[in-house]
Amino acid sequence: MNDFDTTGSQSSDEQADAARKPVRGVALDMDGLLIDTERLYWQVGDTLLQRRGYRYSRELQARMMGRIGVSAIAQMIEMHNLSDSAESLLAESDELYGALLAEQLQPMPGLSQWMDSLRRSGLPFGLATSSQRKFVDVILPTFDWSDQLAFVLTGNDVVNGKPHPEMYLTAAERMQIPASEMLVLEDSGNGCTAALAAGAQTVAVPSEHTKDQSFDGVMLIADSLLDSRLHELIA
Repeated sequence: MNDFDTTGSQSSDEQADAARKPVRGVALDMDGLLIDTERLYWQVGDTLLQRRGYRYSRELQARMMGRIGVSAIAQMIEMHNLSDSAESLLAESDELYGALLAEQLQPMPGLSQWMDSLRRSGLPFGLATSSQRKFVDVILPTFDWSDQLAFVLTGNDVVNGKPHPEMYLTAAERMQIPASEMLVLEDSGNGCTAALAAGAQTVAVPSEHTKDQSFDGVMLIADSLLDSRLHELIA
């Protein structure tokens, strides 16, 4: 007879859960995670490139995602060898995006339910987005949870955009917790890379625009903000 009861043995996932530190705060990306803005960015990118004889692509989108301002635009210039300066192309992009944002702002599926779960959890939560402050200031007032954010970090608040960890290291500082006790939700590969590099507990919630990107190292790839496994992490 076997002296060991294997029915109580832990799987590798269970062992990882046991070793994981408690979550004491939550940092949220915005574009493509909370708000359906990637659809708008695609339209903007495609319009910019069509004016110059090219088309926007998933490859370029993956390179630009999470980067801030001229750093993101520089990816477009490099990929297509454009003669525009990053500053002038960014200004053109901002004009197009601002017009679309005013007309087509939509939440991602499950946003209301996720925010309800966050508020019930009692955990501090904030925004860590690469978007420019001027656009964040347009978007946030349209949602009733915006005044409950513990912090709002934008692309204007950091020197290094994602995939550099600065955004999420700063988010942990704002909540006065170790990054290892912070849960991060991201929709892009660059964003997840930034969160993992900061040492955060990282969950990917891919959108239709990012589902083919790499999410190596994340603790969970959620189906959407409605995924029950996601809600269990803050229960």
